[in-house]
Amino acid sequence: MSHIVSNTVSVDGCTMHYIEAGEGGEKVIVLLHGMKFKAETWQELGTMDFLAAQGFKVVAVDMPGFGKSPECEKVPVEALQAFLQVMCLSKVILIGPSMGGKTSIEYAVTHGDNLAALVVVGAVGVEENKSRLARIQVPTLIVWGSKDAVSPLAMSDILVEELADSQRVIIDGAPHPCYLDQPDQWHDVLRKFLINK
Repeated sequence: MSHIVSNTVSVDGCTMHYIEAGEGGEKVIVLLHGMKFKAETWQELGTMDFLAAQGFKVVAVDMPGFGKSPECEKVPVEALQAFLQVMCLSKVILIGPSMGGKTSIEYAVTHGDNLAALVVVGAVGVEENKSRLARIQVPTLIVWGSKDAVSPLAMSDILVEELADSQRVIIDGAPHPCYLDQPDQWHDVLRKFLINK
């Protein structure tokens, strides 16, 4: 198992908690979380260990108001951008499920030049961002559970249609948090996407 460090950083008036693992050098993955989860969910699931073993530096962050990060006034995209700047992280691979997927999409629309790739999992907020999706030019992996009752599979169709460089994987029989339901398949899907990243 990789050594996982827990820390907090002051970000423009916000205090944000994060955990990190792996060396990775310039290959950095930033993990967001869903509404009912937190940074440590990725540690418990084994995703941080898995990605660190693939040679990445992995940073999982608690967004303001979740996990160990207190609420602050910044909207999620601004908080994420400020966090990445304070941490001196650029050209990252951003992974976001559900609520974190919405933040990831909106970040890719407004700060795409700071991304190397994007992974969204059962993202919410797809329709409200539909008119802006074409701005996302980074390689994108779209992962959905076939039984997702929170963000229907049709939302992934919109992403496939609108994103210039995307591929989709549907995890059969999995509900909204498909990565939690079938972690082995989730990690295999990630490995195949990241192999050349």
